[in-house]
Amino acid sequence: MPDTPASVEDVASGLRATGYLPGESTALVSYLATQLGKPILVEGPAGVGKTQLAKALAESLGRELVRLQCYEGLDEAKALYEWNYRKQLLRIQAEADGTGWNAVQDDIFGEEFLLTRPLLQAIASEEPVVLLIDEIDKTDQEFEAMLLELLSDFQISIPELGTIASTTHPIVLLTSNNSRELTEALKRRCLYLWLDYPELEHELEIVKLHTPDLPEAVGRRLVELVQLVRDLDIKKPPSIAESIDWARALLLLGATDIDADMFRDTMSIIVKHRTDLDVVSERVGVKLTPGLAGGAPVNP
Repeated sequence: MPDTPASVEDVASGLRATGYLPGESTALVSYLATQLGKPILVEGPAGVGKTQLAKALAESLGRELVRLQCYEGLDEAKALYEWNYRKQLLRIQAEADGTGWNAVQDDIFGEEFLLTRPLLQAIASEEPVVLLIDEIDKTDQEFEAMLLELLSDFQISIPELGTIASTTHPIVLLTSNNSRELTEALKRRCLYLWLDYPELEHELEIVKLHTPDLPEAVGRRLVELVQLVRDLDIKKPPSIAESIDWARALLLLGATDIDADMFRDTMSIIVKHRTDLDVVSERVGVKLTPGLAGGAPVNP
């Protein structure tokens, strides 16, 4: 796909070529972001492909992916830039005696003493990149406020150097698991995309793309079971990536069906909490036992 896609279908086909099967809204919003130069705020439950969308966009556009993984307590020094204090100190010590402070100050606050972090790296890059700000909801409102200049004007102000503006205009994606409400100021600057767990046929298509040798009947049964598990009241519903992992494991094991024994032996691939294992075994696994609903998955 060209660096600037000409249509929504160009975006969709480019994403599909990387192994990412987008819905209509995903392709549309991604296309608008490339044309309007607006960041995308992608919200939805964990494991629906938000981070993977950024990776697929970068690959399909032939751009480097610059990723900032957010966490509680993330500050400017880890996200934007910081000064190399040791190098500055060595430079000061190397100055000849009698050198004035103004001369030293001008010298040590140059770009050679600057340590770039992901946000500055994306802005200063000579080649266009895709900037992923992952799990923005894990930070606080002060960090969001710090992002506003970047999201509005694609520039960063450094007091000692001035303003560094982007010349290549990165495509920016912010992801959120919706664990807290983001500020209106941040949302105003972004296009919005909600990603949810896919419908059965869409998820089956994703599984088939990544495991084309898996028997059709096994793939369909797998997706039906995954969707039943997601409907239960458990701590962590299975992600799309875990559906693919399960499909690959079944293919490796040569499974021709998912019976009660196979489900019990492999369900830890999609269920990752001890209490969830008990719930899933009781509510779903037992329904695969021969004689119960013909061994077919039924609504719990």
